[in-house]
Amino acid sequence: MTKVRKAVIPAAGLGTRFLPVTKSVPKEMLPIVDKPTIQYIIEEIIASGIEEILIITGRNKEIIINHFDKVPELEALLKAGGKLEALEEVEAITNMGKIFSVRQKEAKGLGHAVLCAREFVGNEPFAVVLGDDIVYNDGKPALKQMIEVYDNYGASVIGVQQVPEDQVNKYGIVSGTRLADRIFTVNDLVEKPAVGEAPSTMAILGRYIITPAIFDILEHTGTGAGGEIQLTDGLKTLATQEKMLAYDFLGKRFDVGDKLGFLQATVEFGLRNEQLGPDFRAYLEQLMSK
Repeated sequence: MTKVRKAVIPAAGLGTRFLPVTKSVPKEMLPIVDKPTIQYIIEEIIASGIEEILIITGRNKEIIINHFDKVPELEALLKAGGKLEALEEVEAITNMGKIFSVRQKEAKGLGHAVLCAREFVGNEPFAVVLGDDIVYNDGKPALKQMIEVYDNYGASVIGVQQVPEDQVNKYGIVSGTRLADRIFTVNDLVEKPAVGEAPSTMAILGRYIITPAIFDILEHTGTGAGGEIQLTDGLKTLATQEKMLAYDFLGKRFDVGDKLGFLQATVEFGLRNEQLGPDFRAYLEQLMSK
């Protein structure tokens, strides 16, 4: 069985929920404490054993790739100024892994964005990790958990968690049969069903391990919800052709593509920060006491 070596991060969206700031700054570069959101995603991918990463970008998103590029003048300035800790951090970003990019020339949806990765992926299983979903886990990364499920079963794996019933219309929803602890055989997938019509409350939350058979399917998948080519629709077809699993991953997930989710992530990661955490907690306690 082929090892999962590659990951794809779709990052071509316009980030309209964060306008006006995303008019000039990609949502993937909005900082949570002191790191852009996409860096948290890439750190999880690297910690999960992935060797190569492809970022699907769009117009005016070169800043994302620049963040992971080498900046000799900055490194020289930090070294000359004796700011060795900052230098080490900057160099670590540059050396995170093999990171490539390709541009999605038209905003045709998540399914189309994944299709843009076909040449990069080749005939291998691969991970897809959405930049809107950050998962905190002080143990095994969520993506690594899913790769282990793939290694055990040799089938595509969709990362899911339970969501409130009145929130199902915001997600792709999976209907499945329990196979093992936290693992389900996928019977059906529905993209953003109406409240009261969803087959379950098991929501797809931005993590996938997919076999390369998805590419032929996506090439022939028409537009779905929102007038876009939906990855969920392609996966629904794939599930009729080969075994597919859903895995209820361990970890706290933050929807950083949503303003409230972004604020929640900022507060919680700020509290966990070794340097800022104690003072930030004291500030919040003082603020709430008023």
